[in-house]
This record gives sequence, structure tokens and C-alpha cells, in this order.
Amino acid sequence: MWSASILDTIGNTPLVRLQTMGREFPCTVLAKVEFFNPGGSVKDRIGVAMIEDAEAKGLLKPGGTIIEGTSGNTGAGLAIAAIAKGYRCIFTTTDKQSPEKVDVLRAFGAEVIVCPTNVAPTDPRSYYSVAERLSKEIPNSFYPNQYDHPANAEAHYQTTGPELWEQTEGRITHFVAGAGTGGTISGTARYLKEQNPDVQVIGVDPYGSVYAEYWRTGEFKESEIYPYATEGVGEDILAKNMDFSLVDDYVQVDDKTTMQMTRRLAREEGLFIGQSCGMAMAGALDWMDANRDRLTEDDVVVVMLPDSGFRYLSKTYDDEWMRRNGFLETTPSLTVHDVLAVRPRHEAVIGVTPDDTLAAAIETMTAHGISQVPVLEHGEVVGSLNERGVLNRLIEAPDARDEAVREVMGAPLPIVEAGVHLDDLTATLDGEAGAVLVRADGDDPAAFDILTRSDLISALARAGRQRG
Repeated sequence: MWSASILDTIGNTPLVRLQTMGREFPCTVLAKVEFFNPGGSVKDRIGVAMIEDAEAKGLLKPGGTIIEGTSGNTGAGLAIAAIAKGYRCIFTTTDKQSPEKVDVLRAFGAEVIVCPTNVAPTDPRSYYSVAERLSKEIPNSFYPNQYDHPANAEAHYQTTGPELWEQTEGRITHFVAGAGTGGTISGTARYLKEQNPDVQVIGVDPYGSVYAEYWRTGEFKESEIYPYATEGVGEDILAKNMDFSLVDDYVQVDDKTTMQMTRRLAREEGLFIGQSCGMAMAGALDWMDANRDRLTEDDVVVVMLPDSGFRYLSKTYDDEWMRRNGFLETTPSLTVHDVLAVRPRHEAVIGVTPDDTLAAAIETMTAHGISQVPVLEHGEVVGSLNERGVLNRLIEAPDARDEAVREVMGAPLPIVEAGVHLDDLTATLDGEAGAVLVRADGDDPAAFDILTRSDLISALARAGRQRG
């Protein structure tokens, strides 16, 4: 039996029992995995809902343009529905969002306008303001405004809530979710509490958002607002879809914890998910830890995981981005200097000159038991030889032994500083040469040490033995 259109595949996403996360608690911990939606996120549910509501009210006419401010996922949900129904899309987003999110929207044929993140919501440059302005300027356009549109929360009341109730056979006792527009947590919570008023709803907020503090105090505190890296969750406004009366508790999670938990879910649970998922999971574990005395084996905790990790390949799943933002902890935290300090000391780097014959270079490499050498000329590194390149040359031309090294040498070995961390070096050592030159301590700019793959393997193995 086939679906009439892609829109019929939205919803009915899996509810998965976690295998490692939360096993220290007596309760059952489940994840609602929303990346199974066709657009890769929970926002597919509200995209079609807001469009169909607008059609029913005559707000969206054939050939019209949908204009919305989005962190990326709602845009994808709207774009899929627009394709199925024949509408054009223009989306505004912020420069905080990952490039993958913008690329996805453009792949769906949408026009995307990137606006600055660190401006007030009412600033004419904000993505809220630009979307609203365009909707007034472009004829036959519709501005859903997911933050305030009732169909947002209603979509979750009609779909997400009933799914969780049915999938848990009415046993759900706790629902944990982040909130941006508030639609997911509010619509789902309303349905679940109608079925069982004792269901506890725990909101999770990033530091820098106003929601958690507003829930605690009832006050909108601008002092709570500051930039944070986690995308698609938290707000610097109070969205009308956010019903704080339905939330029983709130926890906050910092960016570093969020990013590390996101990667843990991929590695430990096989769930390749996005940043707000990691935040929700970290918040759930924090809350369960603080309330472990209240949890029993009859409790069923469901954590909402809104989207896919494919939207964050250049960020959370990129070691360099993680390291640059202080989110990645390296264990062991070794540098090139650490490796050189514990390996057998060489008196000097053994090299050859461009005018040496290949036969002489082979003899040098054989005599010293080394697989690669730098080619040095007047104290400068001008090239390199490695045993693979030498062997290939001799197979091609057996008489190449009499050729000058300059005729067969490869590119110079990379030169690095002694303070470089090994994590930053692995890609270089994966290259053809398999070695790097390290500037030696002292005043001689032409003095080098050499670091090979085998040196790195030995150092990491030694570190592993020490940790054990």
C-alpha cells in the first residue's frame, strides 16, 4: 500500500528504549525519534498543519508564497508541504544556524535570507522582522509565524501526544522536551495531561534563553538573554504557543554539555541526532538524577529528540569546530612535544640532498632503518622521499637508481610546532608521507625533529597503558 504523497509519511515516528543512557535509574527511559519524519525533524508535523489551516481559512491561495522565520527545521517542514501543494517559499534564518540547514532549505527550492543573530527581536534586521516585512510587501503571501500560530501546538495535540499515549499503552509518566516556539511541549503536554493529570512535564532550556527563568519567576528578564550555540531551542521572546502552566519543572543545560551529549547519543545509542536532542537528553538525565528517590520501576520517561545529526555535520560532529568552541575534551591530551619527550632521542634529522643519487638515498634509509627522509638543501626542506615512492619509481624504471633525488622526490614533509595537539595532527599523518617535521627547540631555524606514524602509535599505546 503506497502513500498518496510525501505528506502522508509524517508522524508515527518510533519510540525507542535507550540501551545505556539512564540505565542507573529504576525507570524505563524512551526516546521519541523524530528524524524519521521525511524532512528530518519534528517540525514536519507543524509545517503541513499551519499550511492546511491557512488554506481552510482562505489565507493561502493557489500559487501563493509562504514566508517564515526559521532556525531551519520548520522551514524544511513547510517546504515539503509547499512542494506537495504547489506553493513558493521564502525563509529568513540567522547566521547562527549550521550551513547544512540553509543548504537543505535551498535544496527544497526555497529562497533563504540569512539575518544577524545578535540583534533584538524587534530590530528591523532580525529574522522575525524581515519575515514579517516581506509578508506585507509580497502579494499573495502567507506568514505562518510558528511562534504564535495555534496550529503549531494543535498539531502536537492531535498527533504527538496520542502517539506517545498509544506507544506506551498509557504508561507514560514523564515527558521531557526542549522548547523554542513552545508548540511541541505544550501541545503534547495538553493531550497527555488530559489522559492522566499526573503525567509530569519537564522543560529543558539552554542557558541564554528566557524560558526557564520565566517559568520559575513569572518575570521576563532581559538579563537572562545572551548568545548560546545550541540551535533551534530556547528563545529571547515569549512565544504564544508556549503554555508554561503545563510544565511541572524546568532544567537548564549549557552548550558544552549539550554538544557532548549529542555525540554520546550517536556513539552509545546509535542515534544520529541534533543539538537540541542532546540538550533534552542531558536535561532529562540531570532531572532524573536530582529526583532519583521519586522514580520507580513503574515510571516511563519519554525524551523528545527533535531532529537529525545531518544538520550539524559542520558543527557538533566536526572535531575542529568542537575544539574551537571549547566543547571537545581530548583524552589523552597529548602534544607533539609529549611524544618527542618520551621516544628514543635522535641526534639529528637524517636527510639527503637533491643532488644525491636515489641509490645513495636508499642506502641511507636502509642503514638507519627509516622509511622516509626529508630532502634538505642549504638548511631548507625542499622535498621528501618515502619507501613507497622509491619502490614505485624502481618498479617503473629499474635504472632510476642513478637518477638525482631532485628528479624523484615528493613534496616536503609538513612542518609543525611542538605544541600542536595530536588530534590536530592525525589527518596530516594519514597523508602519503606518514611523517611530519617538528621545529626543534633552540635558535637554529633549520633544526628539526621528525615524527612518524609509529611514534604516534607508540605514544598512544603508552598513554593507554598508563590510564589502565
